[in-house]
This record gives sequence, structure tokens and C-alpha cells, in this order.
Amino acid sequence: MVDSFRNRVGAAIFERVAGPQGRDRRQQIHAEPGERWFAEDRPIRRVQGDSSMFIGGISALLLQSLHPLAMAAVAQHSDYKGDPWGRLQRTSYFLAVTTFGRTEDAMAAIARVRAVHARVTGFAADGRPYAASDPHLLTWVHIAEADSFLRAHSRFGVQPLDQAGRDGYVADLARIGAELGVPDPPRTEAELAMRISRYRAELAATPEAREAARFLLVNPPLPAIARAPYGMLAAAAVSLLPGWARRPLRLPRLPVTETMLVRPAGHAMVRAIRWATSAPPPAKAS
Repeated sequence: MVDSFRNRVGAAIFERVAGPQGRDRRQQIHAEPGERWFAEDRPIRRVQGDSSMFIGGISALLLQSLHPLAMAAVAQHSDYKGDPWGRLQRTSYFLAVTTFGRTEDAMAAIARVRAVHARVTGFAADGRPYAASDPHLLTWVHIAEADSFLRAHSRFGVQPLDQAGRDGYVADLARIGAELGVPDPPRTEAELAMRISRYRAELAATPEAREAARFLLVNPPLPAIARAPYGMLAAAAVSLLPGWARRPLRLPRLPVTETMLVRPAGHAMVRAIRWATSAPPPAKAS
């Protein structure tokens, strides 16, 4: 009975995140023979195969929204409100295929993203032009993801990395970033922190960024039964943001609450997702 419940919950989570093509894609990504970018012992596989990514992904979106030009591109070209699950499923496939998939499939996914970026151009509310293929904006999106995913895994992952592992993760992700058009992506945790600090003068919370934060944190398109668990994940995601990123988005910092309630709840949710989405242990021989 427990295994049946576990399988139902795991299947529901997988279907929501991976979409209707998820099972076929999982077979292709993990079972098809061929060369991969990353060996099985590489840090990127540990980080991006862990359930802490559910928290890291929300945190990354909040952090990325602070660049006005990047946020303008999302607001004007991404149907994140009308089709949020489709966007999640496309993103989850991209992360999975570039991390675990065959080289040719990873390169095909990269090519599709670059083709989309080439068409995303426009003007922000202040009149400044933007292009999703702009190396400067690509770099911001890349480093915001790297920082958020690494923070989430360091705090909520099942096996947090040591310093060499964290540097290795940034270096692994740099390979994907370079293929997407990021010039000289950071390759250590220290370089990553330095790159983020260089962007801080450009960052601000536009009305579009605050609207996206409300959508992510307050009004997600979820059934009532899923709102409380998602709220724990969202609160944990906010707890990862540094103060300078929270203030523009009007997200409060509550150290005691976060230490006593938010972090334990985040750990509990990540463990629950990990339990539901992992294969049940084999039955013991009688």
C-alpha cells in the first residue's frame, strides 16, 4: 500500500514536471547508448539530479528577474502565465538532456534554444533595446542559475559538495553556458560570486519583476491540495536569496522564522519529493 501511494505521487510529480513526452524522453536520455558530456561521477549530475532543484529553480527565476532587460524579454515573449507548466517542462527537459543525455541530443537542444533566442528582441519599458542572444544577458541568466542551483544543493541536497565539488559543478555548467553563447563563463565558485557582484549595479525590481514574483510565490496555478507543499518550497527558495536580492522584490528577511521553520520545512519537502520520485527498494527475499 505504501509503495502504491509512493508510485502514484511520484508519477504525478514526474508527469507535471516532464510532461506527456516525459517517459519517452527519460528512456532516450538515460538508456540510449552514446557519448555524454559528463561522466557519472561529475558534480553536475549530483546537483541537477537532486530534488533540491525544485527549490533552486524557483530561486533562480526570482534572481534572474532582477535584470530589467532579461525580465522585459520574459514578460514580452514568454507565456509564463498562460502556459507555466509547458515552460517548466521545456526547461526540465533541457536541464536533463544537457546533463545526462547523449552529446548529439544535448547539442540539438542547445540549437533549439539558440534559435529561440535569436528571435527574442524588443524594448524595455525605459526604451532600452534588448536581445536574448546578447552575451551580456546570457551571462546573467547563466550565473543566476548556477548560483541558485548550487545554493539550493548546498543547503537542501542529500550530499552537499565540498569546495572541489562546488568548483567542479560551476566548471561543468560552464560547458553548457559556453555552448549557449556565454563568453568565458565562470569555472569556480569564487569566479561565479565575482561575476554576480559585477552585475549588481544593473539590477532593479521592475513592475514586471514584482508581478512575476507574485505569480511564483502567491498565485501559482496549482490545485488547492498542492498549495501548501509548494508554499514550503517557495519559502525555502526565498530563503536562499541574499538580502540585496530580496529588498527590491519586497521579500522580507525573517532570520528566526527561516531557521526554525522554513529550512526544516524545505528539507522535509525535498526529502518527500526524493522519496516519491525514487524507485522503491527491492523486496527482500523470504
